[in-house]
Amino acid sequence: MTDIFAKHQGLREAYEGLTAASPRNPFEVVIERPISASVGIIEGRETLLFGTNNYLGLSQSKKAIEAAVETAETMGVGTTGSRIANGTFGLHRKLEAKLAEFFRRKHCMVFSTGYQANLGTISALVNKDDVLLLDADSHASIYDGAKLSGAQVIRFRHNDPVDLEKRLARLKDHTGAKLIIAEGIYSMTGNVAPLDKFVDIKTRHGAYLMADEAHSFGVLGAHGRGVAEMQGCEDGIDFVVGTFSKSLGTVGGYCVTNHDGVDLMRLCSRPYMFTASLPPEIIAATMAALEDMQARPELRTKLQENAARLHAGLQKVGLKTGEHVSPVVAVTLETVDQAVGFWNALLENGVYVNLSLPPATPDNRPLLRCSVMAAHSPEEIDRAVAVFGEVARHFGL
Repeated sequence: MTDIFAKHQGLREAYEGLTAASPRNPFEVVIERPISASVGIIEGRETLLFGTNNYLGLSQSKKAIEAAVETAETMGVGTTGSRIANGTFGLHRKLEAKLAEFFRRKHCMVFSTGYQANLGTISALVNKDDVLLLDADSHASIYDGAKLSGAQVIRFRHNDPVDLEKRLARLKDHTGAKLIIAEGIYSMTGNVAPLDKFVDIKTRHGAYLMADEAHSFGVLGAHGRGVAEMQGCEDGIDFVVGTFSKSLGTVGGYCVTNHDGVDLMRLCSRPYMFTASLPPEIIAATMAALEDMQARPELRTKLQENAARLHAGLQKVGLKTGEHVSPVVAVTLETVDQAVGFWNALLENGVYVNLSLPPATPDNRPLLRCSVMAAHSPEEIDRAVAVFGEVARHFGL
């Protein structure tokens, strides 16, 4: 009988080589318990958390916790059904209305995860007769949504309006729909997309534009609506997709739009139709976190100050980071062995970050990906920078 896992032999060898050279498996780190938004217990010791995407620290929101507990006690812990069957509670509709109002859009669909929001939105909007134009550094969920849709995929250079326009110009005779997809903040590098320029281009070429604001929702813009709000181009974005698992600290995803075809999307989006809906306590916690975020704009101010502090600190100790100052700060290294050693040394000295390795990284170089929070104190950021500096000197960087 053919070994069903034989196709993964190359992956197995790479994985075994990586774990054999490392004192711990970087893909199986266990946070035994969080002490606060910024500190957790890993391997029995207190560790600074700089790799959680918990940008506003709202995973520990007292209002969200209280809302979740109260709702679980009164409504139970699950829906046991999909949104098109028995899985739409009044809370689901209430959250959709609140999100539509927040984003100043007519319609909202809530999905069970952010990943499913991209899969479900993309596959419902385009098919084999249409063309998707994707930023080369798009998230895996966007590429998987593209595969599910069956649409033709054309990639344009990362954050490059000129290259996008050149590729769109070649499609002037294409009879199907053209959908451009870009992210607000790119999850690996922290780069910010020129969405305002993309809006101008899509308008000239009769295309649609979808923005994935997963890492910029709650982070950028005067009200936290993301990069499009910050750049003043919200009206030119046709569809905004995002997640609750970053700034709101819960789980789930959404798509908001002014287009009236949303009710049709609910009937043809398989990731929306064929999975259980979010449990009521998660919906309640998400609404409470959204209200908390809106009531506390100072969290965004603190987050930006902390992002600038971490970015400047890492550069000051001689490490290579991206040019954009955002809550995602990635340190680029040259070899996998170097990155694994550096990552282990950070953890052993009480700092947890994400280890990102090729081929998941944009330019096939390893990254130490940091995400900063409003909940971090200046002292915690300075401590993390000091540890980075000590480890960098140890490795001769």
